[in-house]
Amino acid sequence: MSARTPRRFEILLVPEHVAGREGAAPAAEAIRSAVVEATGETGASGYPRYAGHGLVADIDPVTRTVEALLVDGAELDYGLSARVVDAPLG
Repeated sequence: MSARTPRRFEILLVPEHVAGREGAAPAAEAIRSAVVEATGETGASGYPRYAGHGLVADIDPVTRTVEALLVDGAELDYGLSARVVDAPLG
């Protein structure tokens, strides 16, 4: 993991109808959120793997795109979208 790769992110799971809406505050619309920490591993997608609170994700740290995601060991439910934001301090 490079020095530029963030150690943690917050993943917000939002309904797809909210994900594309301009001006929507993702945190306010999230049905679930979790702070995930870098595991030091690279996922099958080739991006760094992050895990925490039931979520395991391969995240492109440059674009903040979730390339792969498991929620409680299963694929993301249809109709939901994942957003990556800075993890809260603390």
